[in-house]
Amino acid sequence: MAGHHNPEFDNHSGTDVNPPQTAIIWRTFWILAGITALEFLIAFTMPAGTLRIAIFCGMTIVKAFYIVGEFMHLKHEVKSLIWSILLPCLFVVWLLVALLVEGGSIFGLR
Repeated sequence: MAGHHNPEFDNHSGTDVNPPQTAIIWRTFWILAGITALEFLIAFTMPAGTLRIAIFCGMTIVKAFYIVGEFMHLKHEVKSLIWSILLPCLFVVWLLVALLVEGGSIFGLR
């Protein structure tokens, strides 16, 4: 095997490698870090209550969509694929909210 030499593999001038996309990764990092810092700020300055929980849920969903769009490359897909993933997620969130609201109404029956 050592005697076999292929000159085709010695010439790498035909293969251009793109530089790493570190700027995009750092931008994503700073956006997610900013949202997380805002969550910490709200956690320590706002009194506990329904509004704070709603803000946390909203910010968590925003971060999740951003992560899915950036790291799973969903934002580069066709719109029909995005909607086929987004709509069931929205229905699951609606189901969870409906179950929490209806489940909490049992305390009003007594």
